[in-house]
Amino acid sequence: MMTLPAFLLALALLIAVHEYGHYRMAVACGVKVLRFSIGFGPAIARWRPQGSSTEFVLCVFPLGGYVKMLDEREADVAADERHLAFNTRPLSARAAIVAAGPLANLVLAVLLYAVVGWSGVQEAAAILASPEPGSIAAQSGLSGGERVDRAGLDAQDLQPVQSYDDVRRWLIRGALEGHDVTLELATKEQAARRVAQLHLSGLQASEVTAALYRKIGLTGPWTQPLIGEVQADGAAQRSGLRAGDRVLRIGSDAIGDGRQLRERIRASVQDGKALTENWSVERSGALLELEVTPELRQDGAQLVGKIGAYVGSAPTWVTIQRSPIDGLWLGLQRTWDMSAMSLTLMGKMLVGEASLKNLSGPLTIADYAGKSASQGLTSYLLFLAVISVSLGVLNLLPLPVLDGGHLMYYLWEWLTGTGVSEAWMDRLQKGGVVLLLMLMSIALFNDVTRLLG
Repeated sequence: MMTLPAFLLALALLIAVHEYGHYRMAVACGVKVLRFSIGFGPAIARWRPQGSSTEFVLCVFPLGGYVKMLDEREADVAADERHLAFNTRPLSARAAIVAAGPLANLVLAVLLYAVVGWSGVQEAAAILASPEPGSIAAQSGLSGGERVDRAGLDAQDLQPVQSYDDVRRWLIRGALEGHDVTLELATKEQAARRVAQLHLSGLQASEVTAALYRKIGLTGPWTQPLIGEVQADGAAQRSGLRAGDRVLRIGSDAIGDGRQLRERIRASVQDGKALTENWSVERSGALLELEVTPELRQDGAQLVGKIGAYVGSAPTWVTIQRSPIDGLWLGLQRTWDMSAMSLTLMGKMLVGEASLKNLSGPLTIADYAGKSASQGLTSYLLFLAVISVSLGVLNLLPLPVLDGGHLMYYLWEWLTGTGVSEAWMDRLQKGGVVLLLMLMSIALFNDVTRLLG
């Protein structure tokens, strides 16, 4: 129910900030703004502040927006207003007006990250789940339950880690940049810290997809191997399992955490039939032995086991709250890191080194908008920050129909002393539209594939 409202609110806010950046810079540079519009289609509200030459318009479909400025290339301009036209302003002013939109989105992201840091946010503690067998993490000697205190790409310059999200960011950065990631670990059993190195430099950039964490072997934070809510007449209930049971062993294998338990249940299939296995379970301090037979479910082309119960506990949570300066610095760091990673990934997709499956379109964004809004204000603000960075970076790309394309025109004008000819402008614009439509089609295809999968 929240998906559509959350998506439309996010679009309207981010587009309004983007266009406001263009508007404020235009006014500051002495350009007359005729209209500031959010959305397309029929207008549902319009107003003109007293003493202002700008008409503000809110339209039905918040799927875009524009700032219409006085410009001799679009309409006749009176002689006494020619100095207010966009095309008559100096090159530096025109470039500043164009760049102000994407930069406004990046500034918004900084502020959103800062607000979350100032208000305090609960994040999963940086305790590692047991790694996937044979994965990079398993080969690095990780076994699960280790707490990450510091991490980095340079073993001599490790940075403090406060939550599992920090670990994820280092993993993505290492994979994209082709660097190994060093983790400084602490465990309950060992007072002394130790160092583990994840050899991500061997990954191909094309492997940076949604399955990246599984290949590395770290799919989430550590959770307890508990049975949660049990469905009526499901395999768990028929086997005698109850909510709160702690699973100690399945057959001869010890179960260390929720990830191991989930994977073991999924793998309880042999020759197309569900395996019945003996489970050692702790319940209210007592040890029980139960025979559990999962139900078979189709997962793509694979048969997997399911028990009809929530498996694993919630992770350990930590509350992170920043001071005003630290919160602002966090916002700058997160925005910079997100921008750099986005540009790196886009560049690798452009040259075929990263999968185009990383592109997401409106359906995926709408899905994430609804999910983040349902999880609370903090999650929604973080979602807005990520999308705001993406919008800012996307618009700075040198595609003719985007702000970055216009900045490329101005770079040419600065280098040669003459602007791009109308004929070339027309060709470039048409080519940019075709390329953008291709990217949108791929993103929409990825959306549909994800949702149906």
